[in-house]
Amino acid sequence: MTLHIARLSSRALIRVAGPDARPFLQGLLTQDVETLALGQMRFAALLSPPGRVLFDLFVWGEDGAVILDVAADRREALMGRLSMYRLRAQVEITADDRGVWASWPGVAEGFAVDPRLAALGGRGLHDEAAANATEADYHAHRLAVGVPDPDADVGSDRTYPIEANFDLLNGIDFHKGCFVGQETTSRMKRRGAIRSRMLPLVVEGAAPSSGSEVLNGDLRAGEVRTGIDGVAMALVRLDRLDGALSIDGQAVRVRKPDWMAD
Repeated sequence: MTLHIARLSSRALIRVAGPDARPFLQGLLTQDVETLALGQMRFAALLSPPGRVLFDLFVWGEDGAVILDVAADRREALMGRLSMYRLRAQVEITADDRGVWASWPGVAEGFAVDPRLAALGGRGLHDEAAANATEADYHAHRLAVGVPDPDADVGSDRTYPIEANFDLLNGIDFHKGCFVGQETTSRMKRRGAIRSRMLPLVVEGAAPSSGSEVLNGDLRAGEVRTGIDGVAMALVRLDRLDGALSIDGQAVRVRKPDWMAD
């Protein structure tokens, strides 16, 4: 089995340090930060007060700090948001210049298992690593596994975390206590009020453009977020999956991942 390693240049790091770092983040993020062990990684999000995803995060435990793995083009915005919440908390929020790396289908030495799904492989924070693949190769693997890109597919303030499968991919701790957006998130889970989810669609030829409408007959069934040739990730209505689905007049079909329970 060939182990592929690629740098994810679309990701960047933030270091949150200081005596209040963990309790500060504990009250904000969807994931439990207080129990995060050194070297451990968890998947999380920072939500808006109404409960939509503002920023996706991978949270790493380090000695004296918590490292946040975030979308590179949104790092400054997240640092600003965290500074706004800081108030009197004794925390320092700074950029970390190490790179974010992925390995697949296994976990490279010095990497940690991806907390969303073992089939995704591993993730590591390093200045350098022996790359033998590209970020595009990694995203092709991710789509083959059926996992949405937590930034490109989700966007900012337009998707609920459960719609983006955060609850199925270990991105929400429903027992940790309060976090921003918790009320809406917990209510959706408790009541089973989940109308839409992100699912991969099998397409013929080139991937449809982002924003393309998924139709079930004449009814709107969803929206394409991203994709590559042969497969697209879309936010689709669960009550409109039965029947003939199409995008721009071309037939498509849902490929429900093995890890997603019926």
